[in-house]
Amino acid sequence: GEMVTATMTLTDEQMELFALEIGAEILLVEPGQQEELELQALFDDSDDDDEAAQAARPPVITVMGHVDHGKTRLLDAIRRADVAAGEAGGITQAIGAYQVWTEHEGIERAITFIDTPGHAAFTKMRARGAQVTDVVVLVVAADDGVMPQTIEAINHARAADVPIVVAVNKIDKENADPQRVLTQLAEYELVPEAWGGDTIVVEMSAQQNLGVDDLLEQLNVVA
Repeated sequence: GEMVTATMTLTDEQMELFALEIGAEILLVEPGQQEELELQALFDDSDDDDEAAQAARPPVITVMGHVDHGKTRLLDAIRRADVAAGEAGGITQAIGAYQVWTEHEGIERAITFIDTPGHAAFTKMRARGAQVTDVVVLVVAADDGVMPQTIEAINHARAADVPIVVAVNKIDKENADPQRVLTQLAEYELVPEAWGGDTIVVEMSAQQNLGVDDLLEQLNVVA
């Protein structure tokens, strides 16, 4: 389920087309730097003060979480929920990312999702002062709870000063215990709104397609 970085086979034209679509600049780099390119291609890192231009850029959402907690399945469920997925989605997918369109307050809005970038790329870009992502979705399995990679993801998001939205996944599992997950998260100062904190928590099952729309709605609100 983890994202595999492969050498790009897109033509320059396809890459330019994709860059145009998401309002980013393309940077061609040497092999071995693909991970950074994958991220760089998604972010408009200019110091543009034009608010209108900034408002037009779809938010970039990075999905993080412990292995086997359902990141890939969640991304698949989101892709299925997208009514407007077309050719462009195929190009986007090639770099472990894609855009979906959702309706929010009567307006169709795009959201760009990227599968967990390698932590090294995340850190390298942060060191350069690049804003790697707008929101981190932290996927935690309801039957498994907070695990080492969950904590690592929390620390990365904190260091990058990016808001975290928690997706408590696999609530359909027999031994699912969402309340236990919330207690564990609160220990890491991710206090759910329901408990008077400011962390948005969405209970869901990517497998059963439960809560996916709610998650997209919350992401639109945060973004």
